[in-house]
Amino acid sequence: MTLRIETLRGDALAPHLDALARLRIAVFRDWPYLYDGDMDYERQYLAAYRPPGAVVVGAFDGAEMVGAATAAPMERHAEDFAAAFAGEDLGAIYYLAESVLLPAFRGQGLGHRFFDAREAEARALGRRRAAFCSVIRPGDHPARPEGARSHDAFWRGRGYAPVPGAVAHFSWRDIGDEAPTEKPLQFWAREL
Repeated sequence: MTLRIETLRGDALAPHLDALARLRIAVFRDWPYLYDGDMDYERQYLAAYRPPGAVVVGAFDGAEMVGAATAAPMERHAEDFAAAFAGEDLGAIYYLAESVLLPAFRGQGLGHRFFDAREAEARALGRRRAAFCSVIRPGDHPARPEGARSHDAFWRGRGYAPVPGAVAHFSWRDIGDEAPTEKPLQFWAREL
């Protein structure tokens, strides 16, 4: 298979928003997010990636989007995450929101390419730090698959580390739940 990586900004993203929404729903349905998503919420959420400074790095197999990584200036997410970075200059931070990739395309180096492209975008915008967050689930969670591994080693290998005390809280509905519940998310960051 021949995969193509494309960096999408502004109006170039519009034709791909529904594909990105479906991709997020599919990938985040799995462990550890267990996200029971819907297209209406996704369309509203993804609108944050249309303004200047935001980027979506898409992976395509032919015309099909099979993976994507998003990023935007942290101040665009201040309402959700500012408390985790209290006292810091949000204008220096580039938020690496998510990386999603269908299972059949994993293990081919796309994770590194997603990080490389977003970090390059951050530097081009004069950002000095990149940060992302990851859901914290208990080790004995009943939905945890046997042999589940975290991405911690990959992130550490790229120079990221957990930010002490930088934990955000965000709500979504888990698969099988009636209502959204709040989950803690640990921020990881590195200097650029």
